[in-house]
Amino acid sequence: MQDNLKQADTSFIKEVEKRSGQHVVECYQCGNCTAGCPFNFAYDIPVSRIMRLVQLGQRETVLSCHSIWLCSSCQTCTTRCPNSIDVAKVMDVLRHMAREAGYATERNVKAFGDSFLASVKKNGRLHELGVAIGYEMRTGRIFTDIDLAPSMIGKGRLHIKPHPIHNTDQVAGIFNRFQEETHE
Repeated sequence: MQDNLKQADTSFIKEVEKRSGQHVVECYQCGNCTAGCPFNFAYDIPVSRIMRLVQLGQRETVLSCHSIWLCSSCQTCTTRCPNSIDVAKVMDVLRHMAREAGYATERNVKAFGDSFLASVKKNGRLHELGVAIGYEMRTGRIFTDIDLAPSMIGKGRLHIKPHPIHNTDQVAGIFNRFQEETHE
């Protein structure tokens, strides 16, 4: 463990537990979550260590790490936990907290999430082309994958216009309520 650990931020521990509905203090560092994680090779901090840092109230270290953004929420950690802690839920909450605190260490992951949510909010469902364009605009990777578009359109995998659905205003209302409740 690091020698430079700061004083525990107990409000951080409580907030993570409240928002996730999980008792992170019950994690006894067995390492099953880390051993099963398919993305552990890419993490700067392994899952079990993130859980320990949460227990120690190390807000800044946890929220500024890359690992929480690289987690795919595959649930492997959750299914392997002998204490039935929904570790994937904790990681999701940490991502939300990092976003709210202005941390986005993996900007392309955040850009994709933002593009995906903007598409759903606008269209009521996913519009692949809209997500791709939004992602490329947010990352500055304009025309990076343009060569894929003709074959995808030809195979019916990429539609120029979004599929129409009823009551898109209700979906937008869900997003608006969320933003009001979280002040995001």
